[in-house]
Amino acid sequence: MAQSLNKIFLHIIFHVKTKSPIIHDTDLERVHEYIGQLINKMGCQTVRVGGVGNHVHAVCMLSREETVSHLVEEMKRNSSRWIKTLSPRYRSFAWQGGYAAFSVSRSVVDKVVRYVNNQKEHHKKLTFEEEYIKFLKLHNIDYDERYVFTD
Repeated sequence: MAQSLNKIFLHIIFHVKTKSPIIHDTDLERVHEYIGQLINKMGCQTVRVGGVGNHVHAVCMLSREETVSHLVEEMKRNSSRWIKTLSPRYRSFAWQGGYAAFSVSRSVVDKVVRYVNNQKEHHKKLTFEEEYIKFLKLHNIDYDERYVFTD
């Protein structure tokens, strides 16, 4: 084959450190836009970034030249630095070390985007921890509960 092609959609989730300040509602849109720009700068394509004050959901298309772990590392590293410049309240801001990334079939990308868009309402009924465990179980991911939510 003369050309390397792919179309891999991802749903990435990561959380702020337990002792870190959460992102204030007035800053959420800017933070999500910034993370979307970081995704695009990495050669990937942002579909949607959203979430609430304590975690982020990013739906994107992975570049054929990028790895999931490097993409997430750069998203978290650069956004963390930038968030600290927004206000003194974020002086000690940090993301948790881990993340979850799930492949998304093209046929359900719109459904996942609606889910991300509806985070505020969704989390009136379900905590992040409950949501995260639900995703891990849905995707049949083996995990050790002792390490899922530690910093």
